[in-house]
Amino acid sequence: MPSLYAQRFSRLTELLAQWQPLWAPEPFRYRRAPWGSAFPALEAWLLGLDEAERERLEADPFAASKLADWLPVAELAALCEVAPLPEAEGARPLPEAWATHVGGRKWAQIGAFAARLAPAPDYLEWCAGKGHLGRALARRDNARVIGLEWQAPLCRAGQALAEAQGAAVSLHEQDVMAEGAADWLTPGRQLVALHACGDLHGRLVRRAAEGRLPLTLAPCCYQRTAEASYRPLSRQGERDMAEHGLALPREQLALAVQETVTAPRQVRLSRARANAWRLGFDELQRELRGEDAYLPVPSLAYGRLPDDFAGFCRWAAAEKGLRLPAHLDWARFEAAGAERQARVERLELVRHLFRRPLELWLVLDRLLCLEEAGLSVRLGTFCERSLTPRNLLIQAQ
Repeated sequence: MPSLYAQRFSRLTELLAQWQPLWAPEPFRYRRAPWGSAFPALEAWLLGLDEAERERLEADPFAASKLADWLPVAELAALCEVAPLPEAEGARPLPEAWATHVGGRKWAQIGAFAARLAPAPDYLEWCAGKGHLGRALARRDNARVIGLEWQAPLCRAGQALAEAQGAAVSLHEQDVMAEGAADWLTPGRQLVALHACGDLHGRLVRRAAEGRLPLTLAPCCYQRTAEASYRPLSRQGERDMAEHGLALPREQLALAVQETVTAPRQVRLSRARANAWRLGFDELQRELRGEDAYLPVPSLAYGRLPDDFAGFCRWAAAEKGLRLPAHLDWARFEAAGAERQARVERLELVRHLFRRPLELWLVLDRLLCLEEAGLSVRLGTFCERSLTPRNLLIQAQ
């Protein structure tokens, strides 16, 4: 009989496939939702939301939502329920004095992650960066830690920190996607990775499954993959995707990590202004080109955002090789962008309902790969989402 994890995965596959026409399209690319003609009442209700209700549903898409009139809100909420993992026996809290050289939010994540790890004598940290997690575990458990990191400057900086703190950490310049990385995965060594991205943690899962090695993993950034379309790690993933006709282009995987709860207010305001300006430029370029189609514009760091809408449009037009007329009604296009932004924020609520289900589906695929290899697995959260929305943790023994 399939495990409870496998049963949950299958149902999520079915629901993601069934509702993909609604959650996959990105509203900013369209003047009207592609699904609007099929669900006119849903579209009308969303566009009629006041700002307070929109913000409430943005913060919690499953809570008392009228979306349930059209979408399986209650079932998705139930499928996404994941209990906190208990703290491991013998896992001592990390002293705050050890947080030197680590950001406060990052240190809190490390502490929550480490609390789910029973003391071990030998660790390998995958995608270690400067080895902040490894140093904490080495000092807490009086353990030996190997850290693999492909960027030499990070290795050097992390090694200096380890030596200054007397932590038995050895950082090695190693591309974890290269074959040589497997040489470090020896039996008896506890594998750990906190927010390793995409293919990097995918490779670790496959290696742990092949060697039946103990693993504690908080995955992240599933869209950072060389594959144009998602290739499941588990055999069940392959079967269920084929059965339900679920295909996931790389771009759609980004939905799983789009929830942010940690950005400072000024960053959020800058992001909202940049998005409105992009949509204003989109209105402008459609009129100039005579084509009713979205024209992608490169990303621009918020600190480099021009001072006004006209400056942004001149930059975007130069990037796309468009010639702007000498005189333009900038206010008209800026207002159109703000109006489109309000529409997009409301239509996005449909996609937000499927963010956590998609993320959980991706995490369960990794967990099932380990379970199919004969490992004992469990899934839970290791911290509150207010600390990081990427709070799902896989443990395999």
